[in-house]
Amino acid sequence: MSINHHVVVLGAGYAGMMSALRLSRRMRHRGDVHITLVNPSPRFTERLRLHQLAAGHTLHDLRIEQLVDGTGIEFICGAATVIDTEIRKVRVETLGRVRVLDYDTLVYALGGVTEVNAVPGADQHTYPLDSVRQAATVARRLTDLAPGSAVTVCGGGLTGVETAAEIAETHPGLRVSLISRGEPAAMLSSAARAHVYDRFDQLGVRVHRGVVTKVLPDAVELSRADLGVEPDAGEWEATDLLSSDLTLWTTGLRGQPLAAESGIGTDAAGLVVTDPSLRARTHPDIYAAGDAAAIRQAWGQVHGTAQSALPSGAHVADSIARQLNGKEPKPFRFGYRHRAVSLGRGDGVVGFVRADGTPRRRVRTGDSGVRYKELASARPPRVFAHTTGLFGLLRPIGSTRGGRATRKPATSR
Repeated sequence: MSINHHVVVLGAGYAGMMSALRLSRRMRHRGDVHITLVNPSPRFTERLRLHQLAAGHTLHDLRIEQLVDGTGIEFICGAATVIDTEIRKVRVETLGRVRVLDYDTLVYALGGVTEVNAVPGADQHTYPLDSVRQAATVARRLTDLAPGSAVTVCGGGLTGVETAAEIAETHPGLRVSLISRGEPAAMLSSAARAHVYDRFDQLGVRVHRGVVTKVLPDAVELSRADLGVEPDAGEWEATDLLSSDLTLWTTGLRGQPLAAESGIGTDAAGLVVTDPSLRARTHPDIYAAGDAAAIRQAWGQVHGTAQSALPSGAHVADSIARQLNGKEPKPFRFGYRHRAVSLGRGDGVVGFVRADGTPRRRVRTGDSGVRYKELASARPPRVFAHTTGLFGLLRPIGSTRGGRATRKPATSR
């Protein structure tokens, strides 16, 4: 049977990989659908674990070619540079060559990047953790630092918390600080946050409340003027410099510029604006998933995590399959279950949440938290390696529809 429908998936992260593998499984009995997966690196990046690599730990080398072997998916190791939505073509640069791919359906799953341009000096003097290469660079820099050197992590979200704890545990001779505009790990319950603070005390991680206003080669400029609190006695004034021999930047996420440059509708953060079925509102032949998509539910906007990337990628595959079988796509429904945070290799905390991400009382800490977090982090590669379960059925991906919270469709924008 000749191929008459070409699906191109841009990005082989959690969402893109799930979309490609699941769609290939759904189309296994049809010979007229071809799937091409495009990614700049031959390696699948476990973004959930980049803080471990940055601290100096070794990660599994997961090759995309091996993950798609036997599925019929064509893998191209290259970077998409242009999307021509009028004639449905994608320009891909690979190994010094240029390939132009025609598509009938495009899956945009290029993920997000850390915003380093909002604060002067951040783009020159800080290290984000968006790729294996960046994390490996941080790992090398850490080994070159003399004992007593100062390492600063900017950003009090879960990535910043995990990074600060991991570095402090692996390099106990360094002085690790975390800068947070608000309370670190503010999305966790009070009990879970208390455990984070106790662990920071054990590891010697010092927390500074403040807004980063400038980054210098050897310091970070902080301001407390907009926090509504007075500086602590004996500490720094409303504006001060915090010395730093190595500064990491883990705050702020925005979409890759390719979507906006190609005329695909995006929001202020560069994320593709989607309809309830995850199609781009401006281009119904394009789907978006994971960190690259602005996905709304009735309770609010989904935040970019692997926990939401996997089910959004699976939903895109299911929607494309429905269309190819002459049916209409269904609305995407998603609700959170937990927030799992590693605090080094020896500790962790898991806060269970409602569908909209607001915390419940139940938490798991210590060894139990570590085991839970490791199970959650290891799940995506296992799902990718074994897409089918018993009797050839599609393997469950661990997503949740969120109960009543997601039954009402998201408001149109």
